[in-house]
This record gives sequence, C-alpha cells and structure tokens, in this order.
Amino acid sequence: MRLTIRVRPGASSTEAGGRYGDGRVLVVRVQSKAVDGRATDAALRALAEAFGVSRADVALVTGARARTKIVQVEGDGPQLERRLDQLLAAEGRASP
Repeated sequence: MRLTIRVRPGASSTEAGGRYGDGRVLVVRVQSKAVDGRATDAALRALAEAFGVSRADVALVTGARARTKIVQVEGDGPQLERRLDQLLAAEGRASP
C-alpha cells in the first residue's frame, strides 16, 4: 500500500495518527530533528510500529528532504487499509 505522510519533527513524542488537511495524509510526529535524515528514519520506524509490520516492510518512495512523503508499506492490503483508516480518524492530533 502506498500512502502519503506528513512528518512533524521535533515533537514531544513519536507517534502516527491524525489527518493533515482534507485528504488521506497521515501525520507522523517524531522527536528527532530534521537533520541528516533522522526525522525520516524515525517516521519510517513509527509507521512500521503503527501498522504492525517490520521496519523492512516500510520504504520511502519520494520526499527524502520534504515533510510530505510518499511511503510504501508491505503487508496484508485490507488489514493495512483498515489500520490507516483508524490512524487517520485519530481526533485532535493534526491540522494543516
């Protein structure tokens, strides 16, 4: 499954949840700063944990130096879609 994420570096905790804007863009907050790819690495680890897959099953497709990224998550498609819907529905976490 490919999905778009919005990384928020420098957060107080690392977590995936909430919607960015009006679309299906998942917010991923990370404690790491956006230096030398640390925030991207932390975001990919957080996504793996949130979707219950190994880190090797999550790959960056585009956006290495941008806050908005496209990632590929490997696994059971319907199960991943259900989990994405749950994460996007997390209230009070994200706004553009």
